[in-house]
Amino acid sequence: MTLPVLIAISIMWVPLGLFLIGKGEAKTTGAICGLVGAVVVIGAILQAAVFKDGFTAGLLFVHGLLYLSTCYALVSGIEDLRSVGNVSLVTAVVSAIYMILFFTGGPVLENGEQLVAKSNYFAFACLGYTILTIEVWGFGYGKCPAKLLAWSLIVWVPLGLYIPAFWLLTAGTLPF
Repeated sequence: MTLPVLIAISIMWVPLGLFLIGKGEAKTTGAICGLVGAVVVIGAILQAAVFKDGFTAGLLFVHGLLYLSTCYALVSGIEDLRSVGNVSLVTAVVSAIYMILFFTGGPVLENGEQLVAKSNYFAFACLGYTILTIEVWGFGYGKCPAKLLAWSLIVWVPLGLYIPAFWLLTAGTLPF
């Protein structure tokens, strides 16, 4: 379930990035953010309930809720984006925790089982998600230029969304 959700997220990141550099308008971009946010939250629910993977679902939930708050801000025409920035700051913290867990593999239980497998690529991807959400936080507070956030979103689509999704869908492994 997670891999198609990663692909769907690109449908938001690219238009949002283009909007931030002046190619698009707020309400339609906001609607796209809302649709993708809903898909991500529904995907998180399915990941947890059907696939019994609460770990991945947690990361999807926080990002989906950030996308929904971005939707609301854009569709409503809110000019003070600090609240979206605050949601993004929490999302950055959660993404950083996931980065550490993917890098270390998480704790080993008494029976030798490790619930979170080590994955250098997912740690790398979560590092990118952390940086992006810190940029959104900075943007919400007027500290990060729109152009930097825009290009970060666009560049991160292949690195943090397409490579893990399509590589896993077609090869069953990650590049590293």
